Amino acid sequence: MNKRNILILALLGTLLVGCGTNIPSGHHGVKYLRFRGGTVMGKVHGEGFKWHFPWNSYFVYKTQTDERREDLHILSADGASIEMEASIWFRPIVEKLDSLQVTVGPNYYAVVVGPALRGEARSIVGRYKPDEIYSTKREIISSEILEMIRVVLEKKFVDVENVIIRNVVLPPKITEAINEKLAADQEQQRMEFILLREEREAERKRIEARGIADFQKIVTQGLTDKLLLWKGIEATEKLAQSPNTKVVVIGSSESGLPLILGGEK
Repeated sequence: MNKRNILILALLGTLLVGCGTNIPSGHHGVKYLRFRGGTVMGKVHGEGFKWHFPWNSYFVYKTQTDERREDLHILSADGASIEMEASIWFRPIVEKLDSLQVTVGPNYYAVVVGPALRGEARSIVGRYKPDEIYSTKREIISSEILEMIRVVLEKKFVDVENVIIRNVVLPPKITEAINEKLAADQEQQRMEFILLREEREAERKRIEARGIADFQKIVTQGLTDKLLLWKGIEATEKLAQSPNTKVVVIGSSESGLPLILGGEK
């Protein structure tokens, strides 16, 4: 094979490779026909090498979940200036990739996703006070932003999986005031717990005292002179019947029972 044939084969190989597009793993593509109507609708191409004529091409989109972070400057409900970072997880809807290509294009994050995140975050965060954004309502705010962005971007053929608010920075004076308020709330909760515990202990003692009083009342009402006399007689009989006991009885007590002076084995 002479040099000319080798050169022809090399050029042919280069031409064939140059007439194809590789779609990597985690990506999908939309075919574009330059002279036959542009974007091919109704067909989204998966991973692998796609051959095409040199005047045609493929637009390749990452369809794995992607993350972007936005640094936001927002005013709270009372006008405080807040710096915060928001993360968004998103990806194009694979089945609608051809529609995304025609209506928005490959730069869809800068065109629709980023502006939607910034706009909805400013709108929703602006309804809350600094202490709510800083501590108690952060998850609720994230959920509200996510819900609104999903509604907006679904029409733009983009799926949003999650939105997280992080690294909220407030003016120093507001941060100090919030920390003091949180410390006071925790101390109040501690005191309420102590008072509740003491009240329960006092109630327990009252119930115990009522039980003892009721028991004594019942016992006192049941102890009549005749009952005591009968119990004394029973005890005397048992004592007299004991083989190891010798009893000396002299006279009797006021109750009529014998007086027991002592005994020995």
